[in-house]
Amino acid sequence: MIIIGADYHPGFQQIAFVDTDTGEFQERQLQHREEAEKFYRELAAQGQKVRVGMEASGHARWFERLLAELNFELWIGDAAEIQTKRVRKAKTDREDARLLLRLLLEDRFPRIWVPSWENRDLRQLLWHRHRMVQARTRIMNQLQAVARNEGLRSKKRLWREPGREQLQSFRLAPWASRRRQDLLELLDRLNPTIAELSQAIEQEVHNCPAAQRLMTHPGVGALTALAFVLIIGQAERFQCGKQIASYLGLVPLEDSSGNRRRLGHITKQGNSLLRFLLVEAAQVTARSLPEWRSKYVHLTMRRGRKIAKVAMARKLAVRLYWMMRKEWNYEQMKKFGSHAGQPGNRYGVK
Repeated sequence: MIIIGADYHPGFQQIAFVDTDTGEFQERQLQHREEAEKFYRELAAQGQKVRVGMEASGHARWFERLLAELNFELWIGDAAEIQTKRVRKAKTDREDARLLLRLLLEDRFPRIWVPSWENRDLRQLLWHRHRMVQARTRIMNQLQAVARNEGLRSKKRLWREPGREQLQSFRLAPWASRRRQDLLELLDRLNPTIAELSQAIEQEVHNCPAAQRLMTHPGVGALTALAFVLIIGQAERFQCGKQIASYLGLVPLEDSSGNRRRLGHITKQGNSLLRFLLVEAAQVTARSLPEWRSKYVHLTMRRGRKIAKVAMARKLAVRLYWMMRKEWNYEQMKKFGSHAGQPGNRYGVK
């Protein structure tokens, strides 16, 4: 078996590999994509069994597809944990490749969970819609600025037919008029695209029972439910709700020593799209459920609106995690969830 440690870069990869049968060790630098593809296809033609270890990278999709096509094992490692295992101060591409190879040989490689290709493709649907909505928001803000400069303050009424007719009726300078016309045309092109993508998300949720269960929670729509299922993947990977909050970057940075404890801003280490959706959904939940609203108002008065939003998003993430892991809907979660402190349940539900 050939074991390869690959220090991957967008333009090339530095590899260190060893043949476990003969003990032969070699190092090479492979340029992308032709030279690298030729090297791995030659190994496949020789009938070699190959295992490749590399750090998590956002630019290696083609490389992962190539190894899957050749039936090679690909282990992707946690880059932060690999960094802690580096002993030498000298950091070069060759040293990184040797480190990855050594971790593979010593069975200390910090392998992480990798979603399936179908999962990744559905994530592209969510990201595409999110970016389209962001683009539409920027266009709408620019048109609102044009309207305000002309003395029109209609807010949401600007997007209704009378408001739009009033916006188009203003006499503007030539380039200002051109800008207004182009922005309106872009807005008309984005609206059908976003509607089509939203319909596709609804269809995917219809085929996903786990997302349908999450949607029973007040404030959680199809987009948030599907994003949670896709990004969390297997709920059994996590032991408790604290790990979910940490995975999504909803816990504060901590720099404590001795008797001094110092907490900073949230880590933001997880998926930024899911974190954004949870914050938005938690605000809707706070408007829907009286107990959530009272908690949100209390936190706002004590710590401020921003911290309160994040705290409610963390609470919602933990709830959705247990609903997903236990395969509960909202009513089951309320029935079998925590009853601590409630009259008649001093020792919990029996």
